Amino acid sequence: MNVQLKSLKALSSKVAKIIAKHRLIEPNDRIIIGLSGGNDSYVALDVFAFIHKKSPFPFEMKAIHVIIKEAGYKADLDFMTSFCEQRNIPLEILELSVDITKNPDKSPCYACSWHRRKALFAYTKQHHYNKLALGHHMDDAVETMLLNMIYHGSISSMPYTLKMFNGRMQLIRPLLEMEKTAIDNHARLINVAGELVRCPYADETKRYHVNQVLQNMISMNKNAKKNLFRAPSKFCSEYLPIITD
Repeated sequence: MNVQLKSLKALSSKVAKIIAKHRLIEPNDRIIIGLSGGNDSYVALDVFAFIHKKSPFPFEMKAIHVIIKEAGYKADLDFMTSFCEQRNIPLEILELSVDITKNPDKSPCYACSWHRRKALFAYTKQHHYNKLALGHHMDDAVETMLLNMIYHGSISSMPYTLKMFNGRMQLIRPLLEMEKTAIDNHARLINVAGELVRCPYADETKRYHVNQVLQNMISMNKNAKKNLFRAPSKFCSEYLPIITD
C-alpha cells in the first residue's frame, strides 16, 4: 500500500466514525461540498470521495467553488477541475462581484467569507440540496471559540452539524476532529496545488492573530488544542462566575 492511500484510509476511517456517530450523512442525501481551494477543502473532498465509494447506501455529492473577484485570492482552477474529475465529483464554479471593503465595521475577510457562504446557501435552495459540507477542522473550531471569547464575551464554536432555514438545509463538518497538521500532511501527499494568488488579507485577520495565541498555548502544553476543543463538553457552571442582567 502506498503512503498516499494509507493516509487516505486512515483519515477516512476517522471521518467515517464521526459521520456515523453524529449521523452527518444519511441515505439519499444531496450534499454540496464547499471547495475553497485550501488544503482543508481538498482533503475533505478526497475523503468524501473515498467514503462515497465505500458507502453501504446511496448519496449524492457536488463540489462548489465560489470566486469573489474583488477578494484578490485566486485558486488554481485547472488543478481544481482535474482533482474533482479524478474523484468523479462534479464541480461548479460560481463567480460573484462584491465590494468586500464597503462596510468599515466588517473586515474584508469576514465579508468575503460571508458572501461565499451566502452563495452556497442559495445554491442548496435553488438546486434542492439538503446538506452543505465544509472542511472545518479542530484548529478552526478552537480558534473560533477563542475569537468569540475575546471579542464577543461568549463561549461558542463550530458544531458538527447545524440545521438551518427551518430545517431545510443542514450544515455538516465531518473533519471537525482532525488537526490541521494531519490535513496539511495529507495535502502534501496528494500534491494539492497552492493558490495562484495568495489572499492579500491573510496575515491581517483576527483569526491569524488568534492562531499565534493558540501556538503560544501549545508551547505551554502540547495537549492545549485538544483540551480546548473538548472544554465546552466539560462545562462546570457551578465553578464559573455566571453573570445575569
